[in-house]
Amino acid sequence: MNELLPNFTVLLLMMVRVTAFFVTVPFLSYRTIPQQVRIALAVVLAFLMYFTMTDVAPFVVDGTYILLILKEAVVGLFIGLLGFIIMSAIQIAGSFIDFQMGFAIANIIDPQTGAQSPLVGQFFNSLALLLLLAVNGHHLIMDGIFYSYQFLPMDQLWPTFGDERLISFIITTFTAVFAIAFQMAAPVVATLFLVDLALGITARTVPQLNIFVVGFPIKITVSFIVLVIMIPVMMEVISKLISIMIVAMRDLMTILGGG
Repeated sequence: MNELLPNFTVLLLMMVRVTAFFVTVPFLSYRTIPQQVRIALAVVLAFLMYFTMTDVAPFVVDGTYILLILKEAVVGLFIGLLGFIIMSAIQIAGSFIDFQMGFAIANIIDPQTGAQSPLVGQFFNSLALLLLLAVNGHHLIMDGIFYSYQFLPMDQLWPTFGDERLISFIITTFTAVFAIAFQMAAPVVATLFLVDLALGITARTVPQLNIFVVGFPIKITVSFIVLVIMIPVMMEVISKLISIMIVAMRDLMTILGGG
């Protein structure tokens, strides 16, 4: 029992970081995955990681250890939240497209997050999840939490939140998210703008035509045609988004670790 307690202090810190990471990281944090499965996966992963870190000395259970537990929870939440924010660019692009198509009023409940989601955004999100699994992105995510201890050691008392690079990193990340969302939505939005322009000219030249009745199905048809044509480009952008997510999570760990 005396040997088990010091070893358990190291294992508990690993379990806290991995569990907090699974709460916010894309794919593993979705509601469609039962909580029991996520907890079991986090415990198993932490247990396997424990045997690969033989150089970590056991901790003494005191006030400092409580702070280390809080630090591990904050680190896991921050890393996973960054990945979730970057992948939310897909939902933002879907919102842009839905607004132009007229589908903004028909938002649905996303079964993965429990929040309202645009129709096209949900379609893009499903494609992103399938692509994430196809390129073994879930393996890269788990590798990220494993190698996070190289950037943020377990015995580091608190992350360096006061670093100026963190503010610059957050601003750059948010800018990249909106830029990628605009890139995904630009072909459809630009095409629908031309359709609106053509419908406006038609309404002025043919006043007898009820443009609101005719324009809605035309815009939907044109949007679907453009989406089908742009699917390969969308997949390429989503693949780029996944790469940005992996790199950004590593950079965040480096900054928080003071590297």
